[in-house]
Amino acid sequence: MAVLLLLVLLSAAELSRCGAEDQGVPELYREGTELALDQVHSHSGVQIHFRFFKTISTSEIDGGFGGKFLFHNFLLKPTKCPKGTRDMDLTKCAFRTDRPMIDCAMCYKTFNGVIEKIPKPYVHCVHKPALTKGMIAQRTQTCQNVSYSSGAASVLLVKSPE
Repeated sequence: MAVLLLLVLLSAAELSRCGAEDQGVPELYREGTELALDQVHSHSGVQIHFRFFKTISTSEIDGGFGGKFLFHNFLLKPTKCPKGTRDMDLTKCAFRTDRPMIDCAMCYKTFNGVIEKIPKPYVHCVHKPALTKGMIAQRTQTCQNVSYSSGAASVLLVKSPE
């Protein structure tokens, strides 16, 4: 009985600790979403806390050998909490509707689920009212032009000296 009570308490603590950013974010894209949130919250012009709201689109290319190239377009919605809030109690940090959402698009490479530093992840976030068709086209072009190369030297391609 004591074990069951402990399990229930630990589960409740984990649920309350769990950030709203984790809710609704596909597991494959969670680390990238957290990277974008960190960048948004580190911006000096942002004075309120944002949380993940919804995914607009995703794409995934298998790079082989555990590597993947990911694209994720999603919305961040402002909350009633001040910038820097760590306690993600959903009753205290409820979404607000009097501020614009932030539209984020990012592309990056992962290896076994961890974001690679090279090539540098591309993150572009802008308040939704300011987003233009030109910005959307630039995002797409940038992600297509990034020199993602999975054709590095391979042991299978090396010929032995004869």
